[in-house]
Amino acid sequence: MVIAFEVALIVISALLILLVLLHKGKGSGLSDMFGGGISSSFGGSSTAERNLDRITIGLGIVWAALIVGLGLLLKGT
Repeated sequence: MVIAFEVALIVISALLILLVLLHKGKGSGLSDMFGGGISSSFGGSSTAERNLDRITIGLGIVWAALIVGLGLLLKGT
């Protein structure tokens, strides 16, 4: 069970790193990568950016739950 939590934690951590790097920075981001840079500067956040935010927050919650669960499992042994 501990090994499954550790593997899941590694996978979720890698995905979180990838998603954070995809977020819009000072000059580029996910929307600019697909040609939506002009429309996103006039219209606020694009749908892709909002979905990216939601996925990142969801994975962050799962990551935190895995940390707590792994801590409880290791404390019990």
